Amino acid sequence: MTAPSLDSRPARTAHKGQQTRASILDAALNLASQKGLEGLSIGLLAETTGMSKSGVFAHFGSREELQISVIREYHARFEDEVFYPSLREPRGLPRLEVMYRRWLKRVSVEVDSGCIYISGAVEFDDRPGPVRDALADMVRTWHTGLVRAITLARDEGHLHADTDPRQMLFELHGLVLALHHDARFLRTPGALQRAEQGFQNMLARHRVAPSG
Repeated sequence: MTAPSLDSRPARTAHKGQQTRASILDAALNLASQKGLEGLSIGLLAETTGMSKSGVFAHFGSREELQISVIREYHARFEDEVFYPSLREPRGLPRLEVMYRRWLKRVSVEVDSGCIYISGAVEFDDRPGPVRDALADMVRTWHTGLVRAITLARDEGHLHADTDPRQMLFELHGLVLALHHDARFLRTPGALQRAEQGFQNMLARHRVAPSG
């Protein structure tokens, strides 16, 4: 049997390192969802994964780097679940509606585990620094995608020409925050249905009536 070449060994080692880092990051994301970004620590993560602190530290050189990595991983998963699938829908209102409903579904599923976008904003809203910057950048990226979807719906003639995409984004974001507050904090029955009804009320004001 031919022995593996020396050139292949670094590649396999790097791949294994990537797998280990991905596993640690998955555990960190679960912890952050339950305990918040501030609840993350190298020690707690080492205990959770059964690794040594030095082993975890080798992949994330600091608690701050760990928190930022978790934010980026959360954002990547959010895009894969909410944003990118919505792009398969026709441009305009059909895409915007699917995008919003996928967002609602994501938040409603996270009622028990916690939404890092929302909980992170509470934790870091008044704490300048790289973690806050990373979190704010991810939220702005998502908002930019939503504004683009609203603008396309207007340009396609599905929404009135005077529709303000930024104002509509503000109202959509308000509905999602209300859903999270009602469902997670107040445990109010029917919160998801009210968030959907709020969207329908908004569309009733902005949607262009079909001709004929």
